[in-house]
Amino acid sequence: MSQDVDPITLQVVAGALHSIAEQMGNVLYRMSYSSIIRESQDLGAGLFDTKFQTLCESDSTPMHIGSLPGYLRGIEKTIPLTAWQPGDCVIHNHPYFGASHSPDIAVVMPVFFEGDLVGFSANTAHHVDIGAATPGLIIDVPDMFAEGMLLNGLKLYEAGRRNEVLWKFIRDNTRVPALVMGDLEAQIASAELGVRRFQELLAKYGKSTVLQSCAQLMDYSEAALRRAISRIPDGDYFAEGFLDDDGRNRGKTLPIKVAVRVRGDGVEVDLTGSSAQVPTAFNVPFEGSTKVACYFAFRAILLDTFTLADPIPANEGSFRPIKVTAPHGSIFNPIAPVAAEARFSQIQRVCDLIIKALAPVVPDKVTAGNAATLSFAAYSGVRPNGDYWVFLEVNEAAMGGRPHSDGPDTVEELMRNTRNNPLEDLGMHLPLICDRYEVRDDVFPGAGKFRGGQGVVKAQRFLTPGFVTHEADRHEDAPWGIFGGLAGAGGKVEIHNVARPQEVSAQYAKFSGLRVEPGDVVTYYSPVGGGYGDPLERDPAKVLDDVLDEFISVKHAEEVYGVVFDVVDDGYGYAVNGDGTSARRAAIRAARG
Repeated sequence: MSQDVDPITLQVVAGALHSIAEQMGNVLYRMSYSSIIRESQDLGAGLFDTKFQTLCESDSTPMHIGSLPGYLRGIEKTIPLTAWQPGDCVIHNHPYFGASHSPDIAVVMPVFFEGDLVGFSANTAHHVDIGAATPGLIIDVPDMFAEGMLLNGLKLYEAGRRNEVLWKFIRDNTRVPALVMGDLEAQIASAELGVRRFQELLAKYGKSTVLQSCAQLMDYSEAALRRAISRIPDGDYFAEGFLDDDGRNRGKTLPIKVAVRVRGDGVEVDLTGSSAQVPTAFNVPFEGSTKVACYFAFRAILLDTFTLADPIPANEGSFRPIKVTAPHGSIFNPIAPVAAEARFSQIQRVCDLIIKALAPVVPDKVTAGNAATLSFAAYSGVRPNGDYWVFLEVNEAAMGGRPHSDGPDTVEELMRNTRNNPLEDLGMHLPLICDRYEVRDDVFPGAGKFRGGQGVVKAQRFLTPGFVTHEADRHEDAPWGIFGGLAGAGGKVEIHNVARPQEVSAQYAKFSGLRVEPGDVVTYYSPVGGGYGDPLERDPAKVLDDVLDEFISVKHAEEVYGVVFDVVDDGYGYAVNGDGTSARRAAIRAARG
C-alpha cells in the first residue's frame, strides 16, 4: 500500500498538473490554422493514466476534455496497452469507439518513464472539414459513413516514424487540406509538450510520489462531489422537453425525458423514454457525448469554482459518483451505423433538464431555462482557383435567470465554452460580411425577479455563391421560467437578399447544404433565457435599467413587472413612480387571486 503524499507536495503536484494541461491547450490554439480552433478554442487537452483516468484538463470546452477517456477506451480495442511504443502518435475520431463525434479528432501520445508506460498525453480539436457529405457540418445523411473520414485508432507515427500513407490519405480527403493538416501539426506539438512536461514532473518528484498524488487528487475530487450529492434529499426527480425535429422529418418533435435518481452520495441520470434514434445525424454518441454531458451538469451545479472556498481539481474523481443510463437504440445511445455527428443541441438540453429536475431541491444552485442549444453554422464556397473555403461559426445565446442575479446576455452557455470569431478575421480571409451582430431586440427576456439573459442576433452576407449548413434547435420549445418566472423565447433563422429585403424566408433550425447566392444574408436569432422568481419582486430600478437599455418596453414593464413610470426631463426620459408601482403590483397580485 502506497504511503500518502504530504499536503504541501500534493498541492505542488496538483498545480503542476493543471499548468501542464493549460500549456497543452495554449500550444494547440496558438499554433492552429483554422478559426474554429485558433479563435474559438474548440479544443481540450490533458494527461491520463494507464486506466484512462483524467489526471488534469485544460480550461477549455468541457465537452472535449470529458470525452477523452472514452477515446482512450475506444483506442484500446485497436491498440492494447502492450502495443504502445515510445514515439507513437495515434489519431482517433470514431463515434462508436468513444469519440464525442467525428469532427472532433483526438491525438494521443504515450508517456513512458524509466521504460514503463505510465500514462498518455492527449487532446481533441474540432476540425473544419473531414470530407463529409456537406462542407464543414452534416445533418441529413443516411449513416456514419457519410460523416467523412472515420479514423479508428490509427498511428500517425509509429515509434517515431511518420506514416506517410495515412498523412496523404487525410490530406486527400478534406476540402481544406492546409487548415486540417496545420491543425493536426498543432495537436501533435501539444501532445509532445504534455509528454515532455509529464516526464519532467516524474523525474523531479519521483514516479511513486506523482502517481500517488494523482490517485489522492482524484479521490479528493470524488469525495467533494459525493459530499455535495449527499446533501440532496434521496429521491427521483424528473423533467422533460422536446427537440424540434431530426433535420429531415419536419413537424415531428423528439421527446427528451430525464430522471435524476439520488441515492446517498451517488446519482444516476436515466434518459429512458427519450426519442428513439433517428435516421439522420441528429444522434448522440453515448460514451463520448451523452455521459460527458451528465458529468458536466453535476460538476457545474455542485462544484462551481466561484462558490467554493477551495477549488476542486478537475479530474476523473468528479465522474465517479455519476451513473448514466440510456437505452440502446435511443437518440442518446444509438446503434451503428446510424450517423451521430450533429449531437450538441441534444446534450445541451440534457444539461438544462437536469437543472430543471433538481431545481426544487437545490433552488440556490440552479438557473431558469437556458438557451440550451447550439447554433453551429458552416459557410462554404469554391474560390475562382477551384479551392474550397469553409468557415465554422458558433453563435452565442443566453442563460436563464439565477438565484441572485440576471441571466448573462449573449454568452456561450452550459457545455460550450468557445469564444466568438473576430469579424475582422472573417473579413480578411473569406467572402463574407457580417451585416449585424448585436443583442436581440425583437423579443423580451424571460421576466422574473431576476430576468433571463437576452440572446444574440447575427447576420452574415455572402459576397459570392456558396452553401450553408446550420445545426441548431429550440425554435419550438422556449426556455422555461422557474419559481414564478416567465418563459423566455425560442430562436429563429431567416434568409433574405439585400436586393430584396422585404422577401424574408423563415428557415428550420437545422438544414443541410442550402445553396445561397451573392447578397444572400443568413440571420440567426438565438433563444432567450427564462426568468427566475416572481417578476413583481424585481427591483423597480432594475426594471428602469431594462427599459433604458431597450431590453423591454414601458408597456411590458407595467403589465408584467407592475412598474409605473413618470415621464421626466432628466436626460433619461423616465423615473420610477413608487406609489403607482406599489398600487399596480397590488392590483396584479389581487387579479392572480
